[in-house]
Amino acid sequence: MTPRPLKAIAKLIGGKLIGKGDILITGICGIKEAKPGDLTFIANSKYLSLLESTKASAVITSTDVRIAPKPVIQTENPSLAFAKLAAMLLGPEGERHPQGVSPKAVMGKGVRLGKGVAVQPFVVIEDDVVIGDRTVIYAHSYVGRRSRIGNDCLIYPNVSIREKVEIGHRVVIHSGSVIGSDGFGFATVKGIHHKIPQVGTVVIEDDVEIGANVTIDRARFEKTVIGKGTKIDNLVQIAHNVVTGSNCILVAQSGISGSTTLGNNVVLAGQSGVVGHISIGDNVMVGAQAGVSKSVPANTPVWGSPAKPLRKAKRLNAALQRLPELTRTVESMRKRLEQREAKR
Repeated sequence: MTPRPLKAIAKLIGGKLIGKGDILITGICGIKEAKPGDLTFIANSKYLSLLESTKASAVITSTDVRIAPKPVIQTENPSLAFAKLAAMLLGPEGERHPQGVSPKAVMGKGVRLGKGVAVQPFVVIEDDVVIGDRTVIYAHSYVGRRSRIGNDCLIYPNVSIREKVEIGHRVVIHSGSVIGSDGFGFATVKGIHHKIPQVGTVVIEDDVEIGANVTIDRARFEKTVIGKGTKIDNLVQIAHNVVTGSNCILVAQSGISGSTTLGNNVVLAGQSGVVGHISIGDNVMVGAQAGVSKSVPANTPVWGSPAKPLRKAKRLNAALQRLPELTRTVESMRKRLEQREAKR
């Protein structure tokens, strides 16, 4: 990045500078890896001790930090401020996406490309696909017939988008993900599993980001829907006919079974699982490795397997941790009782 005075960076992100503003910042980095000349950030107060040990020249902090051994920029949200700064300072270097349509891409009949679309070599785009303005599709990706992709989308290498899938604007899909794979539907008759056709589709709304190796199954009849602004981590499984609300967060290795509905702002932590045909209300947080087996009302954090309201789950876990001690106590009482009985 181009070196900039610290006071210029503070102005750029709308923060309050405390300390020398003429320090020249030559890079941005994590607090443990930072070196002299770097600007870093602390978003969580439990890491404030790192202010003493970091080699960074300056730190973006919250407004709670009043005194520090080096210059700081106070902000309301240090993590967000740092992210915006990284996008502003490093974005142009990191966003050198391909331009133009490669002659090695395979185009079907009736394909319609918007202005400024980029398609890399060995991409296959089937018949009657529509792709919006400035969308970029990297090498070895596949777009099935009659699919629709909006403006300013970014499809990384080796993404498979099956037929009749609808993708909104500003959607990012990372490598290895499959959108519109068949839902897992079989009817078992006399020990033989007969496949149930999955003839629905998937709708990805605007501003969704989908991590690497995510699978989103098409609906059996209607549509699987990923709500606007939802962010999906790597290795997430979303089954047929699932509908998520807006701005959900689905963390790595979480899974949602078929026909389940998520409200707005739902968080599924890592390796959590949700059974099918239930509803999870707005603003619910599901803890890591939780197993949700029944519907959850809005604004209720849950944890455990089966998942329970967080306060109850914590009490049960605390009791479970005391179980070895309780077992020893009961065993000691049993022996004393046997000895007493033997003396009678």
